[in-house]
Amino acid sequence: MLKSLLGQSAEARAEAFLQTHGLKLLARNWRCRFGEIDLVMQDGPTRVFVEVRLRSRSDFGGAAASVTPAKQKKLLAAARQYLSTLKTLPPCRFDVVALSGDMPPDWIKNAFDDVG
Repeated sequence: MLKSLLGQSAEARAEAFLQTHGLKLLARNWRCRFGEIDLVMQDGPTRVFVEVRLRSRSDFGGAAASVTPAKQKKLLAAARQYLSTLKTLPPCRFDVVALSGDMPPDWIKNAFDDVG
């Protein structure tokens, strides 16, 4: 349960950070059979699918490096499912907000592309 509280706290922190940069929250913890999207946000005309990663240590590349190709594949599948519920397809991107301790969030815009 502690992990889920930490995860919720990290997502709330990332959400607040992104909102200070003008993004608007559309959905939190959007789930489907392919997985979960931590935050779905709007940045102007662009739909932004955000993966929030929290790491207490930077071993193995830290939080950002933990978004592996397998995780990207799951996020892409979930995003496609989300987009299938819309009448028109907006421009989209995949961002990562990496959190580590009390350091400022590391916001990686266009962290990866839809490669398949």
